[in-house]
Amino acid sequence: MINRPLWKLAGIKRFLILLFLFTLIQGLAIILAAKWLAELIVALFDGGLWSEQLGKAIAFLLAFLIRHFTFFLQQRVANRFAEKHGSDLRIRLIKKLFRVEPIYAKREGTGNLVTLVHEGVEQFSKYLELFFPRLMGVILIPCMIWAYIAMLDMTSSLILAITIPILVIFLILVGKLAQKKSQQQWASFRMLANHFVDSLRGLETLKFLGQSQDHAQTIEKVSNQVRSATMRTLRYAFLSTFTLEFFTMLSVASVAVGLGLRLIENQISFVAALTILILAPEYFLPVQKLGADYHATLDGKQAGEKIEAVLKQPDRKGGSKLRSSFTWTDRSTLQFSHVKVQYQDASARALDKISFDIQGFCKIGIVGASGAGKSTLINVLAGFQKPTVGKICVDGIELSSLADENWQKKISYLPQHPYLFHLSLLENVRFYQPTATRRDVEQAINQAGLSSLVEQLPQGLDEIIGDGGRSLSGGQEQRIALARAFLSDRPILLLDEPTAHLDIETEYELKKTMLQLFENKLVLFATHRSHWLQEMDEVLVLEQGRLVERGTHQELFAKRGLYYELMMLQGVNGNEPKEMDFASASK
Repeated sequence: MINRPLWKLAGIKRFLILLFLFTLIQGLAIILAAKWLAELIVALFDGGLWSEQLGKAIAFLLAFLIRHFTFFLQQRVANRFAEKHGSDLRIRLIKKLFRVEPIYAKREGTGNLVTLVHEGVEQFSKYLELFFPRLMGVILIPCMIWAYIAMLDMTSSLILAITIPILVIFLILVGKLAQKKSQQQWASFRMLANHFVDSLRGLETLKFLGQSQDHAQTIEKVSNQVRSATMRTLRYAFLSTFTLEFFTMLSVASVAVGLGLRLIENQISFVAALTILILAPEYFLPVQKLGADYHATLDGKQAGEKIEAVLKQPDRKGGSKLRSSFTWTDRSTLQFSHVKVQYQDASARALDKISFDIQGFCKIGIVGASGAGKSTLINVLAGFQKPTVGKICVDGIELSSLADENWQKKISYLPQHPYLFHLSLLENVRFYQPTATRRDVEQAINQAGLSSLVEQLPQGLDEIIGDGGRSLSGGQEQRIALARAFLSDRPILLLDEPTAHLDIETEYELKKTMLQLFENKLVLFATHRSHWLQEMDEVLVLEQGRLVERGTHQELFAKRGLYYELMMLQGVNGNEPKEMDFASASK
């Protein structure tokens, strides 16, 4: 029932020793309290005076207080242990999320990871706090009580010995079923978290497109799935609790009937019978508590397994092989040799035996139908995705991936949807250069064509943008990304269809600014727009993860291969762009 990683927690041995001592004292206190209480009741029942039984009453009260005081100490130790490891686990988890490949967060979903860092860690801490004390209680207290009852009456001890395994087996069977339902509940909760975060990010767009009501229905549908999964889990929890109570009641009743019959026949003393009757419910109590708390903390157990899965993810950085003084020059080289990328949940390769070489400052276009591998190749170039197989060399130095600190310090990345932080416009533009002066930022903003926007903002450069801040259009967000690139002046520029969701007028307006940015840089531009490809020095054509053609726009067009077919979908001269369909191109 205990996961192996739990045994590796720091301080676990000392914690278990303390739990053992506290539980041992509790067991002794329970037995002595039952013994002295039974003797006190029998003495008073036989006509004894209170003054004569004062010592037994004080002894019972002392045992009662010791039992609950040690329980308090046990809970306090467990709470501190759980809080410490919960806090450490949250720090480890956050640090791990910064070390894994960025593509992992995209695959798992931001909402799911945020939920795991907050609610997941709290649930796991609660699981640690309750599970170990309950488990120690199940191991020690029933054994101690059974041994004492066996000394008083062997028949009662046999009844109890036969009953307890039935309860434990039932607890395991129902626990496994409840665990399956809890996994379904966690999957539903994860889906709801991702939906909620995505909805918050795109709320303005949804309202603008008139889709907010439809999306609200989707959220309601997912919420109902979470509700149904939760109710199913609770149903099994209530059923198991009722069954445990029922079997416990039958067992205690069986013991009580046997004691009554033998008491009538004078085969057992009244004190012994009453002591056993008081101890019988205490014998089953640890199992009942474990069953109840197991269901109450099952979410924590599931969260712990999810957290452990994240912590086992490989780090994206294995140290930098490039020199700290590395920079991209007109003599620098980049070589891909038989690079493959295959995702765990996909049968086909995202990239399949990609090989090419690049030298110096040039503009490289990357084209292909949707799903051809353009974004995957950009992710590999940015160091976001580690190749499954293959070799990458930069200036003759072989790297397992481009998640090299010195490489990534030289790249600027422009995605389809630039992320804007809930900070000022000034701080957002400083993304790559946090120490840049205000004057440098103003110059970059001017180069990106954002001067008119700054003049319209009440706070100017200090205006808060991003989530919850000033709303900006898609073109303005792209200009901010351009301003970041201008300010950084990094020699390598990676673009993953940055204008795919812009209208053609805004795109052509941005194009003039972007072409200035391309000067004296290595540019790798994934796009499906023909007018951009005509600006490139060379074009890489991808099909189902394979590099099928390479050359200039004119060379590839004259070749009349896949590139020619793709261009025909838009018009040879680059008419109004539209998304290319590989199936149509193949026809």
